[in-house]
Amino acid sequence: MEPSGKSAPPGAIAAGVTAWRHSRGDDRRDDWRDDWPGGLGRVRSLTGMTYRLAVVGGGNMGAALVGGLLQAGWAASDVAVVEVLAPRAAELHSLFPGVAVCADVPACAAAVIAVKPHDVPAACAAVAAAGATRLLSIAAGVPLATLQQAAGPHVAVVRAMPNTPALVGQGAAAIAAGDTAGAADMEWAESILGAVGTVVRVGEQHLDAVTGLSGSGPAYVFLVAEALIDAGVHAGLGRADSEALTVQLLVGAAALLRERGDPAVLRAQVTSPGGTTAAGLRVLEDHAVRSALIEAVMAATRRSAELGGR
Repeated sequence: MEPSGKSAPPGAIAAGVTAWRHSRGDDRRDDWRDDWPGGLGRVRSLTGMTYRLAVVGGGNMGAALVGGLLQAGWAASDVAVVEVLAPRAAELHSLFPGVAVCADVPACAAAVIAVKPHDVPAACAAVAAAGATRLLSIAAGVPLATLQQAAGPHVAVVRAMPNTPALVGQGAAAIAAGDTAGAADMEWAESILGAVGTVVRVGEQHLDAVTGLSGSGPAYVFLVAEALIDAGVHAGLGRADSEALTVQLLVGAAALLRERGDPAVLRAQVTSPGGTTAAGLRVLEDHAVRSALIEAVMAATRRSAELGGR
């Protein structure tokens, strides 16, 4: 259960949102915008109710989480989205009726940080000032030490590495606990990301490997899809037919793998001695495709560590 608590003191919220707005180069007044398109108007004051969750950052991943939570049964009135760009705020208002969309961080019991890495410290400080006692960051490359320092010692911090299939509710994410996060806080973080896919727990030292595998992995799969579509065309198929067959090939193979497991066994089951699949696999092995995929994951893992200053 998320802590209910009381609304944070207006002064504390004002201090936090001021830091947040300055980090965005935004010196607007302290109330919510009245002039956004889409009829947002003045939804609630910053000193009003405490939201169960504030999602700071209304981009693709932030919006995917909001949509997943609503589908999982969360009440729209429990969620607020913080988005400073007026056109995007109007889109979110249309996408999620009943969800408060605001320019500043409102009083909240917990928060998801879904902003660009350079905005993360100010966003963490803002949600802490707004009363959040739990914080889940999905910002790439920002370590737990930075998150904890910005949020303060009284906020349970969890860091996550999601991936883009979360946009369609099929994400793969890993979470790592900060020093202040206990078992209940990790369960809470799992419930948030579990609304859009699978979640595993790892130590922070393994998040670079998660980035190299499942974080960057969709791009590897899409490259394979491109190549298979082109191959079908070279073999004589129309492009539309090749695309349809390739997409279903990937969806079906993934479903079979999820249901039955062990890719080596599944590969053997479709490979007859001296058959067509064996001929194709021999070419892939001759071109070291297996090794290339391993090296791709390792290269992305190393790059993630470099970007994180490790």
